[in-house]
Amino acid sequence: MCSRPIANIDQASSWDGPEGDYWRKNEARYNRMLREYSERLLGAARIQSGERVLDVGCGCGDSSCAAARAASPAAVLGVDLSAGMLASARERAAAEGLRNLAFKQADAQAYPFADESFDVILSRFGVMFFADPQAAFRNLRRALPRGGRMTLLTWRGAQHNEWIREIRGTLAGGPPKFPPPCAPGPLGLSDPEAVKPILSNAGFGEIAFTEASEPLHYGATAGEAFDFIRGTPLAEDVLSEMDPAARPHALDALRTLLESHQSAEGVCFQSSAWIVTARRSAP
Repeated sequence: MCSRPIANIDQASSWDGPEGDYWRKNEARYNRMLREYSERLLGAARIQSGERVLDVGCGCGDSSCAAARAASPAAVLGVDLSAGMLASARERAAAEGLRNLAFKQADAQAYPFADESFDVILSRFGVMFFADPQAAFRNLRRALPRGGRMTLLTWRGAQHNEWIREIRGTLAGGPPKFPPPCAPGPLGLSDPEAVKPILSNAGFGEIAFTEASEPLHYGATAGEAFDFIRGTPLAEDVLSEMDPAARPHALDALRTLLESHQSAEGVCFQSSAWIVTARRSAP
């Protein structure tokens, strides 16, 4: 576990446990699924050679490695709650010879980053899980100099994301329930009207939300997609709250759903995210 302060206790126990282990095991598939989003994130961040970069919720290091190549020779730091995913990230960085890239197991909401130690903050779907987003972004703001940039990818609402709406609803056997805006979870920062005041009060300005929509490819066949989705936290959360006798029926319904999404390109679901950009404005 992290040796430094942890504010997100529940998230730490999950990500530095079964959830992190699952995504580490499926790292290559997950990176393929998000390839187009990753390219759009890096394009929006416009990282230049010599800029110091912090990658928040870096997971197995895909976005960190891309940032390190763009920022070289400046230093890039990836932080995450999962020791296992960070081990994979270090292995990848070493294999790619990225000597300007380091990783730290840390809770970005509470970790004491040195003041103004980065020029750019980056995150690919890694900032929606904070227990206290206001405190987290205030802490991250300190790590930037005035005018320093932050570029984030966060999911839009369930109405724009077929994957979470249909998969969760099919397993649950009815309209899915989602936490309120800004509660920890995949849709935690989906509402711009709720997120803008958080970022502004944390000391960020020039806040902008740009829509990015891409298909998510879950597998070449319905069977391959089922094997992947069955182990995801999205599915586990629904199934764990269900009577064990009802689970086989729910899984059969999931198989039918995936078959209905089978095409020549594989099993795909519509998805949509926000590219959030901002700069530190407060002293």
